[in-house]
Parts: sequence; structure tokens; C-alpha cells
Amino acid sequence: MVNFKEIEQKWQRAWEESGLFEAEPDEREKFFITVPYPYLNGNLHVGHCRTFTIGDAFARYMRMKGYNVLFPLGFHVTGTPIIGLAELIRNRDERTIEVYTKFHDVPRDILLTLTTPEKIVEYFSKEALKALKSIGYSIDWRRVFTTTDAEYQKFIEWQYRRLRDKGLIVKGTHPVRFCPNCNNPVEDHDLLSGEEATIVDYTVIKFYLSDEKIVFPCATLRPETVFGVTNIWIKPTKYVLAKVNDEVWFVSKEAYEKLTYTEKKVEFLKEVDAKDYIGKFVINPVLLEEYYSELLRLFNELVKHGIGDKIDSDKLIILYPYESKFEMLEFIERVVKKAKGFAPEDLIEKIIELIRKIKVPILPAEFVDTDNATGVVMSVPAHAPFDYVAIEDLKRSFEILKEYNIEKIVNAIEPIVLIRVNDEQGIPAENIIKELNIKSQKDYELLEKATKTLYKREYHLGILLETTGKYMGMKVSEVKDLIHNELVSKGIGDVFYEFSEKPVICRCGTKCVVKVVRDQWFLNYSNPEWKKRVLDWLEKMEIIPDYYKEEFRNKIEWLKDKACARRRGLGTRIPWDKEWLIESLSDSTIYMAYYILAKFINEGKLKAENLNDEFFDYIFLGIGNANDVAKSSNLDVGLIEQIRKEFEYWYPVDLRSSGKDLVANHLLFYLFHHIAIFPERYWPRAIAVNGYVSLEGKKMSKSKGPLLTMKKAVSQYGADVTRLYILHAAEYDNDADWRSKEVEGLADNLQRFYRIVAENYLKEPEEITTLDRWLISKFQRVVNETREAMDKLQTRRAVNAAFFEMMSYVRWYLRRGGRNLCLILDDWLKLLAPFAPHICEELWHLKHDSFISVERYPEFDENKIDVEAEAVEEYLKNLIKDINEIKKFVEKPSIAYIYPADEWKLKAIEIVAKSKNIGEAMKELMKDEKLRSIAKEVSSFVKRVFREKKEGLLLEKPLNEIKIIEENSKFIESETGLKVLIDPNAIPEEKKKTAMPGKPAIYIV
Repeated sequence: MVNFKEIEQKWQRAWEESGLFEAEPDEREKFFITVPYPYLNGNLHVGHCRTFTIGDAFARYMRMKGYNVLFPLGFHVTGTPIIGLAELIRNRDERTIEVYTKFHDVPRDILLTLTTPEKIVEYFSKEALKALKSIGYSIDWRRVFTTTDAEYQKFIEWQYRRLRDKGLIVKGTHPVRFCPNCNNPVEDHDLLSGEEATIVDYTVIKFYLSDEKIVFPCATLRPETVFGVTNIWIKPTKYVLAKVNDEVWFVSKEAYEKLTYTEKKVEFLKEVDAKDYIGKFVINPVLLEEYYSELLRLFNELVKHGIGDKIDSDKLIILYPYESKFEMLEFIERVVKKAKGFAPEDLIEKIIELIRKIKVPILPAEFVDTDNATGVVMSVPAHAPFDYVAIEDLKRSFEILKEYNIEKIVNAIEPIVLIRVNDEQGIPAENIIKELNIKSQKDYELLEKATKTLYKREYHLGILLETTGKYMGMKVSEVKDLIHNELVSKGIGDVFYEFSEKPVICRCGTKCVVKVVRDQWFLNYSNPEWKKRVLDWLEKMEIIPDYYKEEFRNKIEWLKDKACARRRGLGTRIPWDKEWLIESLSDSTIYMAYYILAKFINEGKLKAENLNDEFFDYIFLGIGNANDVAKSSNLDVGLIEQIRKEFEYWYPVDLRSSGKDLVANHLLFYLFHHIAIFPERYWPRAIAVNGYVSLEGKKMSKSKGPLLTMKKAVSQYGADVTRLYILHAAEYDNDADWRSKEVEGLADNLQRFYRIVAENYLKEPEEITTLDRWLISKFQRVVNETREAMDKLQTRRAVNAAFFEMMSYVRWYLRRGGRNLCLILDDWLKLLAPFAPHICEELWHLKHDSFISVERYPEFDENKIDVEAEAVEEYLKNLIKDINEIKKFVEKPSIAYIYPADEWKLKAIEIVAKSKNIGEAMKELMKDEKLRSIAKEVSSFVKRVFREKKEGLLLEKPLNEIKIIEENSKFIESETGLKVLIDPNAIPEEKKKTAMPGKPAIYIV
């Protein structure tokens, strides 16, 4: 067995000693590729490995295509996670110690010394460098830095002064993710879980229980559906009455806690039992507004009928001074009840019907999540599949109906349709429920799918019906924000901030909340002009895979102002407000430009005191002149001009390869900040997105486990095995799953590959055979497939072609007795070099002195495609397969008689190849008297051949099957275990008729 570890270490040393991947400007076309720098609160794992290996494989591929490639990497250490980790270690937190010794492979005695952020950074940066070098990444190590370096902080200060000068950093009041324990806003890197959670603005609609003057605040993401509310849902559990500003709100206990972090004045009043409110009716404030004028008109008609003489006339005197429409409604309802028998029934019925629309019942629902928004939910069964199913389930829940005495109320509920998509008929929610065959609330996943599908369809295509009053005829997509703003401005609506995903847990272990903070520094991402420039550039740049462009577009459109500062953590202080630190995602937006400087900083040519705004303006923006910058920065003018020249050569970033978890944050900020600060010629050219890596089917976690470190994977399986596996495990944004048995199988395959190449590489080629031409042809197809895949960054497809498919061809070739494998080995090694560079380098040096890593990548040569040679081998494969299938049904088989197709069928193929249509071919064939006698059979055959011609499967020149069988009879016999004979007399006539060109008749005895 070959010792891959020794080979890998040998070539890693050789690459580094030779400076092979140290990129300097030259006459070649450049290619600048970057991957996100890793955060150093633990050892790098195979999740990092996927992103970095995709980046490295592409960097190597482009380098071998002749580009001058720069592939750098740094380390991210700003923010709170490292501080939090130091505290946990210092406090001897057992869970932390277990995770870091068990999953991060940190020896306990060393771990217990990492009690300060500085010690953590020092330890994990060294470990990261070892891991990255051990897997053979072609990184320019001269450019490594950490985000707490004094020079980097100068760079960040310059960036933020420029953003502020452009009015893109503002001070204001905004909702943020917040840790109550750390007393700090938190971003993705600060979290144990909930990294992808965004802040969602729920519209709160204030349903009103007028006799007790209580607001039931229903939180919804679809305010336009308020016209179709049939009831509201609450969970039969304990809730809270709280004074919110000047109103009394009925909310869940969790909602009360969340409200205390808002700007509202919130006061706890008492705990209440939700069961006491089930069956009562609340007023829909939107419909009260909608129908109020009509209600008053009808009521005035009622008054004209003299009902004041028959009911409490004092009430009529104070009727119009009522200030509250809610109280007015209640008063009208009382009067109408007393008016029965004294006024026209149709008039009374009209008023009652309006009141029925305005007032809806409170109903029980166990499915209500009290930890989501207010814990009070409005029900729109016509447009919400969950609500539709819940109402139908409740109608069948006799015990619940009886317990709350709500049977009549529930059975009277009918869905109210208020949105139509195209010519759809019926109730939308009911339609999609039937379509997906949903039976009850237990079909949760299907209900989720139905909800998302219906919402998306109605949002993009829905038109509001007359049910919605003045909004009739408007598009849902246009009216959503309009209705929200109207509700809030009238005081019958409000905003409730909630997380899109839960739980959101800070690294300190505390559950995070949405907090509205004052006097906080924010990046003004909602600035419409800034946003438009980003959206415009998105259309010009490349996103890989291309379908992710829509995801980026949506994220950019929805991106809101973001807190960019905090009071605790590692990082750079805001230069004009030293109390605040720039948070960790906000200082990680344009650092790709810093790689150009990092080389000079690490060489000692630049120090923090040299880096002023004039320096950065000149280097990155071309503002000013080198002589003035030299004076202000105390640097040599030649050095300044060299740095500027190198920046102009390398920038912009040609490809940013990253994980899909960064689409919603870092990658957006990366675009926004480049477009805000740099001229257009320096804006990013392409972004590639890849998925996550799980471990034996389980999601990996740095803070909880399970976890497989990069160091352990390489140590256990080898660098090239790890690389090949992770590149082949999944494509694009699909998630990969690390399975140790599969990795071991791949390791065996690589050992086999190594032996095959080593045994054949130094052989001298012999006379070229048809089999050799087949191998060369197949290899050219693999080259074409691999290049096409790599150009689209499809590493799974590329590895599948270059390694797995090619290995299967080579195995067949060797089985067939091929002796000229050396003909393709130079190019095969080069083809595989971006994926398994160490093994390829070792094997390459059996014949060559140069580094394969900088050799020219194989080009596809169409002239080497040999269709006939490929057809011969395909014929043999199929023949052997057919014989082996047929012999299963013969007892003690010994001989396989083979009968190729009749001569006339071969002639027919040649004529079809030249003919334009079936008629033309048949006319030519019918000139032959023998063929006219079997015209029906000929016609059927010609139709079949024309189908093959149309599908591109027709060989213009049929194979000489008898010759192929005779020349390869020994091989066929060895593969089938049968004697092979061509004897037409031994085969029944009916069997002979089945023979087709390329598909002979087979008769086994």
C-alpha cells in the first residue's frame, strides 16, 4: 500500500520552498479568487474543507489553464465569540471543555491555558495554518493576516470614514438581534444557533373586546387578508394582560417579555386564563372602519322609525357624542336587539348582518405557538391552509365544542374569499389542500408546503376582490405595504418584531430577543439609491449556480438597515465614536483588497503608522498622487507606486467562492460595500455558492458537536482522499454528507489508481490498435466533460468524469488486454491534478522534472474522437451483457451461437443514412426484387432506423460484426464462460429474424 501521507508532505514542502503559488503580477491574464476567511474560535472542520477545496481546485484549474492566479487567505477573529470562549474556558465550563477536547481535538492541558482571547487566537491560528497546509491548498501564504492586526484596523477605519462621508452610516433607532446577558447586539458569528434568523416585521391588527376594553393583537405577515378573518385563535393556556402604552393587550407570556425590549411603555397587569375568553366575540377594526358609514346610515334609518319612544331615549341623546367606534358598535348592537318588533325586519337584518361581518369569535387552538409573535392569531380559512384544516378539524371535535359551548359558532363559519389568481374558482386554501391530499393538521409538512405555495402564488399573481372594499382590483404585491401603513397610521395596527427562525441563542448560552435600540450606528442598507446600484450590478455579474441570482435579488430587496457597532468584543473602534466597536460581519466586507497590502505588511515594508487615509485613497481609489502620499505616510514613493500597480493588476475579485449560509449576510455586504466605495471597474465579477457538510447524516456544530476537523480528516484518510471525496460529495448548493465508509472506499480506489499509473507510466508505446483508439477517444470525451464542468464550477461532475468514469474505462481497457495505457497518462494526471495534486505530482515526477501543478491543462481534441472504435467496444460490452443475461435461463449452458443481422438490413442502414425521408429510402430499397418480397418487414425496419437517425444514434457505416466477433472471440469466451460460434444453421429461423445491426441473434445451448 502506498504511503500517501509521506507523498503529501513531500510535495507540500517542495511547493512552499519553491514559492510555486506566490503570485506576482506579470504579462499573463490574472485570476483573483477568494474564499471567506475562517473564524478562529475552534479548529477548521470539513465544512470549511468543502468551501476551501472548491476554491483551491478552481484556483489550480485556472492556473493550469494559463492564468496568473492569486489565491490568498486570512483569519477572522473580531467580535464576541472568542471573548465568550475565553470566559467559558477560564470558568472551567464542563460542556465547553468536553466539546473542545472531544470534537476540536484540543488536548485538555492545552485547552485549559487558553483563558484569554489572545491565547485563543495564537493557538487556533497556528492550528489552522497547519491544517490548511496539510491538505495542500495552493495559497499564497505571504498574505496571511488576522482582523485584529493594527494595520487591518487602520484599513477598517478608512473604510468606515468613507462610508460615513457618503451618508451610508447613520445613527438611529432600529430593531436588532440582542443578547440580554451580553447586553449587546449580536450577528451570525456571535450565535450558537439561529445564524440565519432574520428580523421579521409582523403587522399587528388590534382586534377589540369592547365590553372589557381589551385589545387582542393578532400578528400577521399577510395584512391584506384581514378582510377574510372568520375568527381568532388562542391557545387554552395562561396569557397575560399588559398595559401597552395606553391600551390593555391580551398576549402570551413570551410576547410580554419581548414587548419589554421595544420602545413601547409596557406594564404587567395580571395573568389570565385564555379559556375564560373562548367563545367571546372581538371586533375586526379594519371591517369596522370599512362598514362604519353604512352602519350609521342604516342606524339613522332605524332611529327615524321612532324606536326612541320605545327604548331608552336617554341613550339616543348621547348617541353621537360617542368618541369610540367600538363603543358605538356595541351601542348599536344593544339598540337593535331591543328594536325587534318595533322596526322593519329587513332593516334590522341588514344591521345584524353587518355586525356579523365585523365581529368574530375567539376560538381555541392547540397549534398556536405562544412563542411566536403575540401568541394571538387571526384565522383566514379561505387563504390559509392551516386555518382551513383547523376549522374543519374543530367542527369534528365534539368534546371541545361542548366544553366551550361553541358548536353553533364554529359550524356557522364559512371561508371568505378575497383574492383571485387568474380564473381560479372555489376556495383557494381548499383547492390546494385537495391537490396535496391533506387530511388533517397532522400533515404538517404538506400544510407548510401548501401555505408557501399559495402565499407565493397569491402574492405575485393575486388580485383583490370586492370583499376588500376600496382595494378591489389591486394586486396583492402592491397593496400589502399600503394596508400595513394605513393600519398603523390609524392606530388600529402596530408592528411586532420577531425572528424568522428559532431558537436564536448567543454563544454565552442566552436566548436572544429582538430589541429596539436607540442611538445605535447603522449601515443604511435601505438607502434606495445604494440598493438600486447593487441590484443593477447583480444583473451584470455572474452568480454560480445561476438560479441563485433570484435568491440574491430577493435578499437585496429585503435587506434593511443593520447595526454595525457594539460595545463589547474584539475589533476596530468606530473612529469618530470610540465607545463603539465595529461588529464582526461589518468589518469583513472589502478585506479582499487588503490581501494586496498584506504581502508588503508581512515583509515589514508597511506599518500601521504609515497607513493614513491619503495612502488608502491613492492605493484603492487612485485619488491624489504618489509624491504627496509618500510625504504624508512617510513611505518611499517607489513602494507606493508599486503597491498601487499591484492593486490595479489584481483587482477586482474574479470569483468569490462561499457557503450558502453567507448569502443572507456577508455576501450581500460584500456587494454593497464594494459598490459604495470602489469605482465600477473594481466591483466583484462572480460569486459561487456551495452547500453545507453534515457528518454521517447529522448536522455539524462547532459549539455542540458532532464535528470532524480538517486536521483529523487529513490525518485519517489523507489529503487527496479528503479533497476528492468532498469535491465529489455534492454539487453547488446541495448539502454534502461525510460518510466514513464511502471515504474508505474512495481511498482504496486512489490506491488502485496509483498502482495502475505507476505500472504503466514508463512503458514505451506499442503499435496502435482499435482498442487504443477507443481509449484515446473516450479520454478526449472525459477531457471535454471535465473542462465543461469546471468552467461551471461543477466539481462533482468534473471529478466523476476525470476520476470515476475514466477509471471504469481504464479497467475495461486493461481487461481487454490493452498495452498502451501510457498514451493517455500524462494528460490524465494533469486532468486530475486540481483535485488530487499530491498523488499526481508524485506520479508525474516519475517521468518529468517540472511541477505538474503549473503544467498546461489538457485541451479537448475533437480530431481524436473515434466513433467507430467506440462503437466496436460498445458492441462487445452489449454482446457480453446479453449473453450473460440469456444464459441465466439455460440449464448448464456451454455454447453461444451468434447470428448478426442479414445483409439487406446493413444495406437499408446505408440507404437511410443518405435519404431525406422514409418514402425516399423505401423507393430505393424496393428496386431490389428480393426486398420487395418482404416489403412489410423492410418498411418496419426502415421506420425504426429513421427514429435512430433522428435521435443521432445511427452509424452511417455499419460495423463488420462478424469480424469483431471473430477477432475477440477469446475475450468474449473468457467473459461469458461459453464457447462462442458463428453458425447460422444452429439458430432457429424465428430467432434469426430478431437480429438487428449492432444487436445480433443469440442462441445458447
